[in-house]
Amino acid sequence: MPKLDLAAIPQTNVTGYPAPFDREVEGRWYRRLAPPAGLTLMGASHVVLKPGAWSSQRHWHAGQDELLVMLEGEAVLVEDGEETTVRAGDVLAWPAGERNGHHLQNHSGSDCVFVAISAGSRDEDWGEYPDIDMVFDPEGYARKDGTRYPTTRIP
Repeated sequence: MPKLDLAAIPQTNVTGYPAPFDREVEGRWYRRLAPPAGLTLMGASHVVLKPGAWSSQRHWHAGQDELLVMLEGEAVLVEDGEETTVRAGDVLAWPAGERNGHHLQNHSGSDCVFVAISAGSRDEDWGEYPDIDMVFDPEGYARKDGTRYPTTRIP
């Protein structure tokens, strides 16, 4: 059946980010949409950002395209040297390999809700977090000098 029952899909705020980089995403609650839909060639998540929460640490992907559709509320898109307010109905896109670190921050007093979609091989993807001492690859997270953090990326 093509219509998903969001209430039936477990919601979590788990992250693979090592401390202290996990704090900003504690108020990010998401449901993975692709597995219950049987989708295997793309990722998709229904995300709720509580007031004060970030969608992620600011990052970019070498091997995955990203698309985000805002459904409710508003957030601030933070990119390299620029901040933009985004609201319900806005669509954001980042091509794979574009070294434009980005994330959303919810500065409002209400939840914001969006769907995040990724396409490309997760097994070949890697990227970095320009503001902090962290990079990622299929195995997990490392410092920029290559020293691994003792955590793994959440599928």
